[in-house]
Amino acid sequence: MNDQTQRSVVGITASVVIGALVAWAGSDGSGHVGSIPVFALCAALAFLINWLVFIPSNAAKTEKYYDLTGSITYVTVTLVAVLLSSDLDTRALIVAGMVIVWALRLGTFLFRRIRKEGKDGRFDEIKTNSVRFFMTWTIQGLWVLLTAAAALAIITTMERQDLGWVAYLGIAIWLAGFAIEVVADGQKSAFKEDPSNDGDFISTGLWAWSRHPNYFGEITLWTGIAIIAIPILSGWQWVTLISPVFVTVLLTKVSGIPMLEKRADERWGDEEAYQQYKSDTPVLIPRPPG
Repeated sequence: MNDQTQRSVVGITASVVIGALVAWAGSDGSGHVGSIPVFALCAALAFLINWLVFIPSNAAKTEKYYDLTGSITYVTVTLVAVLLSSDLDTRALIVAGMVIVWALRLGTFLFRRIRKEGKDGRFDEIKTNSVRFFMTWTIQGLWVLLTAAAALAIITTMERQDLGWVAYLGIAIWLAGFAIEVVADGQKSAFKEDPSNDGDFISTGLWAWSRHPNYFGEITLWTGIAIIAIPILSGWQWVTLISPVFVTVLLTKVSGIPMLEKRADERWGDEEAYQQYKSDTPVLIPRPPG
């Protein structure tokens, strides 16, 4: 077993252990189906869906359905939580709608992009090693669980409260984050579709305010959902506030910004215009240009 395979095994094991711990914490105060907490069932489902889709994807050595599977997992887990939970209130229904709308929008966007481009360069080496490839699907299951943890706590909890100012603040923050992500993705897609921009980097619109405005929107919207959850959390459920923390760490330290910044440096690093763009534009938190 080579070093990459060993690291992948460690990654798989760590993902499952972390997922199990979050499932246990989120189940504190959760409704039950028989003797099983609904939150725990949803956590297990997040991994199971990804593992099932991994099987044909690994056989074909394709990442084509990776992002789409992630979105389907969010939608499925959320719907299962809604169907298996009792006495749903306005807070739970609003949050369920938020997660589903976000997942369907992002999943459709990413699937169209990979169909157009033919592949996702992040997987060029990973998909040739079945253990490494399996790790990415396992991590996606954990990603779904951790990012949706606060939302699942809201939906599955036995504690119901009327909406208050904290919830309305969270809703406003979610709407702002969602709008930023949608606009940023749309601007980049339009930029790439213009033949005159072939080979260039985008530095207009929201991309003049931040080098990764879509990621800022992503972090913001999950922060909004975590804020909506605060009034109804108790006991170990507070662990589910890991949601925006996890999204932030993953996008800024692991698979998001570091990877894209490296690829951009390799492609445009020698260009003076790109160096000026990096110097003038924040990596994440938007700032007016000029």
